[in-house]
Amino acid sequence: MMNVLLLGATGMVGQSVLRECLLDPAITQVYTWGRSPVSVTHAKLHSFVQKDLTNLDPLQDVLPEIDACFFCLGVSSAGMNEEQYRAVTYDLTMQFARELVRLQPNLTFLYVTGASTDSTEQGRVMWARVKGKTENELLKLPFKAAYMFRPGGIIPKNGVRSKTGWVQAIYTVTRPLFPLLEKAFPNSITTSVQIGRAMINAARHGYPQPIVEVKDIRKLADA
Repeated sequence: MMNVLLLGATGMVGQSVLRECLLDPAITQVYTWGRSPVSVTHAKLHSFVQKDLTNLDPLQDVLPEIDACFFCLGVSSAGMNEEQYRAVTYDLTMQFARELVRLQPNLTFLYVTGASTDSTEQGRVMWARVKGKTENELLKLPFKAAYMFRPGGIIPKNGVRSKTGWVQAIYTVTRPLFPLLEKAFPNSITTSVQIGRAMINAARHGYPQPIVEVKDIRKLADA
């Protein structure tokens, strides 16, 4: 049985994780933490709305009961320079994670990054460097366990939608190709259901390695 904390519940990955958590009978309580409320209701769902995501005071009473944190919050780097992207992707994530581990170190922290993240922090692709630094610093924190999820292409299922208009437009146009793409690129593409199930199973059972690539996501989804 697990109680979980979820950030980014209104994004595409967050929606996927939230849906699977609410369906999973072994997850007893789901706490969402974000700047806007979620659009669903459920008996085991508790939505916290907080502008300053690094101020965890409203969670003080529930944090001791949290077994896993699913950090699905993120933004596209499109139109951003490195300083702007780092402020959201690295600075905010690390401020939150450092405060969380101070208050509740005995939990599993699962962070959604992306395929091709640069663990060396030295590559030419800006977003990959920033994501790589974020991964590396998260793995240094004294959580019970931490896993960095690197999904590639994501096929949305069960009504899951992207908040980004142009991304959702692409999904709408390419929807007839989803079954073909899923079969043709098994090591590059996962479904929203697989990501949700994989994150839950990693939190519940662990995984032999902290970096979780697409092939690992598919394996974990069936665990």
